[in-house]
Amino acid sequence: MESVHRLVIHSIKVQIDLLSREAVDRQYALQPELWKRYGLTDSGKSVRDAAYHLTYLAEAISVDDPSLFEEYIVWLKYLFTGLNFPDDALYGALESMGDVLRKYLPSEQYAIAQSYLESAWRAARLSLGKQESYLLSTSPYHELARNYMNALLQGNRYQANQMILSAVQHGTSIKDIYLEVFQPCQQEIGRLWQTNQVSVAQEHFSTAATQLIMSQLYPYIFATPKTGNRLVACSVGGELHEIGMRMVADFLEMDGWDTYYLGANSPLDSVVQAVENRNANILAISATIPIHVSKVSQIINLVRSKPNLSSIKIMVGGYPFKISSGLWCRVGADGYARNAQEAVQVANDLVVSRQ
Repeated sequence: MESVHRLVIHSIKVQIDLLSREAVDRQYALQPELWKRYGLTDSGKSVRDAAYHLTYLAEAISVDDPSLFEEYIVWLKYLFTGLNFPDDALYGALESMGDVLRKYLPSEQYAIAQSYLESAWRAARLSLGKQESYLLSTSPYHELARNYMNALLQGNRYQANQMILSAVQHGTSIKDIYLEVFQPCQQEIGRLWQTNQVSVAQEHFSTAATQLIMSQLYPYIFATPKTGNRLVACSVGGELHEIGMRMVADFLEMDGWDTYYLGANSPLDSVVQAVENRNANILAISATIPIHVSKVSQIINLVRSKPNLSSIKIMVGGYPFKISSGLWCRVGADGYARNAQEAVQVANDLVVSRQ
């Protein structure tokens, strides 16, 4: 990374409280009627949100990829649309961020930050602020997925559980349940939350219920004969989303791997210790939020620094790696998988290349 990029990131991070406060104050001054209309006279939450915006900006600059910030701003537009905020609210936030960055950053640093703000502004302008449903009518399991999601949103975990167990008992494969029911339902519930159609409580309940139901399927998953390959899987520190990586571990378990899944929010030292103790062939790391990409790099760098782990292969996955082409290479990984099914092939290929 060029030194000027490092300086931009440093300047934003060390001044983030000041930048966030001034950005919000400026936006409130520019659009007073807008914020009064929504009763947002207390700026505390807005300052916190502005800090998120700046953190996402700094992370995108750190990996030299505007698309990460663009996707975040488009995501915000979906969120604002669900809250019935006008587009001017988002554009005002970007304009105010640009103003305070111009005030506090040297011109060379500001030019870089402003280029990211402008590309995000263009992406938001092109976006309709609407997402299509993740429950595709073309899926052979569309009805099951729809009924399962509705049961979760109604708080009926027992009914949801029975639907899945019945489907498995009648011949539906675990892999199809994961890819055609669990995955699209989690994505759809996330979309419904983002567009203000379900509550945070419903989203959390649905995630917890799905994790519990997945555990009911483990007698089927762990019955697979083992091949001798070993995987350690984790989600980086700060991550609370773990279903995607759990699916990866389960798919590899069904492929005969001996998997050791550390769960969400895995501390650095614990990851390295697990890789050493398990004598793993592959370390799989997941990050679902772009601001956690740097933590993926930290884990990889720490593992690479251990002479006894020089031969281990590292595979990454998660939302940031889907939207940023080649990001997996830039963080130092050996491979990248878009989903659990692809992870099986990538892991097996990496083991072959290791020999």
